[in-house]
Amino acid sequence: MANYRIGRLGEDIKRELSALLRELKDPRISPMTSILRCEVSPDGSHCKVNVSAIEGEDATKETCKGLTSASGYLRREIGSRLHLRKCPELHFVADNSIAYSAHINEILHKIADQRAESSADEEQSEDLED
Repeated sequence: MANYRIGRLGEDIKRELSALLRELKDPRISPMTSILRCEVSPDGSHCKVNVSAIEGEDATKETCKGLTSASGYLRREIGSRLHLRKCPELHFVADNSIAYSAHINEILHKIADQRAESSADEEQSEDLED
């Protein structure tokens, strides 16, 4: 398959999976789940789906287990919605990049607060010396 077609297929699968997530009734699948990326293999037979749940790492792992058990249904639905002769086999991978970026952002805010406090303390000490 051409590279542009593989990329487009990945985006189409991502869009359809996001819509299908709302229809699934499995209690293991978190309602706050995001499909971050879909990477289709060059021959179009496999698709690696990066999944993240806002609740945390444990919820993401449980969501991946639930999605793996529903992969046959998801494959059939994607194949019929996208009119594919052969739908790629779906492999769900937990991706905690959202939680990691939130953690890094929190650390940066703490550092900024500490710098603001230290600069305010320095200004007060300079005012007292004058």
